[in-house]
This record gives sequence, C-alpha cells and structure tokens, in this order.
Amino acid sequence: MKQKPLKIVYLTPALYMAGGVERVLTLKANYFAEHFGYDITIILTEGKDKLPFYPLSDKIRIINLDIGFEELWSCGFLKKLFVYLKKQRTFRKLLSEQLMQLHPDITVSLLRREINFLNAIHDGSRKVGELHVNRANYRNFEANDSNLIKKFFAKFWMHSLVGKLKKLDRFIVLTEEDKEAWPELNNICVIPDPLSFVPTKCSELKEKRVIAVGRYVYQKGFDLLLQAWSKIEKQYPDWQLAIYGDGNRRPYELQTKELELDTSRCHLNGPTNDIQQEYCNSSLFVFSSRFEGFGMVLVEAMASGLPVISFACPCGPKDIIKDGEDGILVENGNVQALADSLMRLMGDEKLRCSMGQVGVKSVQRYSIDKIAERWKVLFENL
Repeated sequence: MKQKPLKIVYLTPALYMAGGVERVLTLKANYFAEHFGYDITIILTEGKDKLPFYPLSDKIRIINLDIGFEELWSCGFLKKLFVYLKKQRTFRKLLSEQLMQLHPDITVSLLRREINFLNAIHDGSRKVGELHVNRANYRNFEANDSNLIKKFFAKFWMHSLVGKLKKLDRFIVLTEEDKEAWPELNNICVIPDPLSFVPTKCSELKEKRVIAVGRYVYQKGFDLLLQAWSKIEKQYPDWQLAIYGDGNRRPYELQTKELELDTSRCHLNGPTNDIQQEYCNSSLFVFSSRFEGFGMVLVEAMASGLPVISFACPCGPKDIIKDGEDGILVENGNVQALADSLMRLMGDEKLRCSMGQVGVKSVQRYSIDKIAERWKVLFENL
C-alpha cells in the first residue's frame, strides 16, 4: 500500500520580498515538493496581490490570510498597540481554521507572530520552529540603539519566548554556535541553510577586485569595511572594492567622502540580479558583519571559488570558515586586523588560489541535496 505524502505547512509573513529567508524557504519548499513528493502549503499574512519574488513550484499551495501587519509600520505607539492586538486576534482565528481544515502532519513556523499561539492550535500536527538569526539579535536588528525600558521588555519577551519554544516538537537553528546560546532547550537541533545556487563557473581570480554583498544596514558593517579600505587603497592602487546590496547607501557615500576614498575604485552598488557573475569578476570576498544568522553570501562566494575574509562575528562564519585553510577569520570589529588580512591576500596570488580551491570543496556540505536530506530525516522521525 502506497504511503500518503507528508503534508507540511509553512508559516511566514510574505514571499514578495527579495530577502534571504524568502529565498531559502522557496528553495527548500520547491525541493521537498519536487523531489520528495511532499504536499506543501505556505500560509502568508502579507502581500495579498503580490507575486512571490523567487519562482515557486506549481505543486505548492499558497494561502494568504491578508492580515496586513505591515500597516503597523505607519502607526503611532498607542494606535499600533490597538491595531496589533486586533490583527493578532484575527490571525489566530484564521490560522486555526486553516490548520484544522488542512490537518497537516507538520507545521513549520519561521518564528514570527504565530509563535505566540501556535502550540495552542490542536490540529494534530507536529510543531517545528525555524530561526534564521542568532539569539542575541533576534528581534533586535539595529543593535546600535537601546535603553533600559527596551532592555527590560526584551528580557521579559525572551523569557516568554523560551517557554513557547520548549513546547515545540523541534526547534531548528542554523549554527552550532547559536545552538549553545539556548541552554534551556533540549528539543534543539542544527540544520544550516542550503547553498542557494549551483555555480556554473568559478572565478579565475584574475580581476584585482574585492567584493562584499549585503544590505546597507548597521548589521552588515560596511562602515567598518570602508574604514579598513581607507588603510589599504593607497598601498594597492590597482585594486578595487565593490559592494552590492539593497538599502540606503547615502550614509556610506558620505563616509567615502569623509575618508577621502577614491570613488573610481570604491563602488557602492545597488542590488544585482546576477550575483554569480559578480563573484566571478572578483578575486576576494570580504564579510564585515557585526552579527549574522548564518552568512549565506559567504557560502555563495566560496562556491564560486573566492577566498574569503570575515569577522568572526556571531553566528555563522566560525561554522563555515576553516581559518587559514579556505579563508581567514578576523577578530570581530577589529578594523586594522581586517585591513591587514585583506592586504595579506591581495598581495599573495598563490595563497588566494589555494584558499579558493579548498573553499569550493568544503562548501559542498551545504548543497541543497545534503541539507534537504537532513530535513527529510527530521520530518520523518517526527
């Protein structure tokens, strides 16, 4: 007798944005539906009339509850509280109805607003939580501003969250380093994100160009990278720095003027829709983040044959890079050490090539085939 395919429901706010979480979820859901034959449904709360940014298999069902939490972004504090509570009640009611109707085997939360009530929905499914940032920076993406009231509420909120995570059947984090940050939990396991593309070619490491990729936000540390570059550029006049990403570039453009950087060799670019080609047009990848959930661009760059230099920030780089073999780890936030490591590799073609070759092999452990198999074991054991 043929077994029925596993029925899995994913809960996430939206799929219309070009974000890392959206890309990884799409990649995994497509693979599970196409290769394992799983019955996959993704339930959304935002972007009712917007198409998914990344191509989604036609075997996957999308249900949009159209809650519109994004309205909160434009509300004042008191109105925000009132609107939030009203929308949260609606969300709980509609999600409960859907799960009772779908009756999935497994419900996977990407740990947004539904974590507050998911365990109380008795639809018969196993509940799994998936976290894509590290604990210290969960719900705290702009960590450069904080005050005592915020810290008190953050502590209260985290205590409440841990209680909810304990009730999940499994809680998944991306790195061994972050696993250690949750000592209260015994239902925790590590499954990293899969490599988002299979490179069709590797960099020949001929172009004298350093590349960095990420959003123009405090977290990504491009201000630190520009400081490091200011210590390098005059000593290596034939090298360029190119940054690619979404977001507000203006503060970084002002910083390049303050540092008197040569803007013909220091390029602050917007996002690109062919990042593979940009990796291939470079000879070195630099990762200046203050903190991460994982660091997928590191894996992408290594898969494209680039040696990498990264701050040893929490969490991700220490799991991904074997220091001195396929890249260099630098003390987190140490601008001089970052500059020194960049100059070391910029001045040593042989070392660049050997690190690049080792990196291509070492990141095969993040291939979608290998990562999907780990999820399959987890799902089928549940």
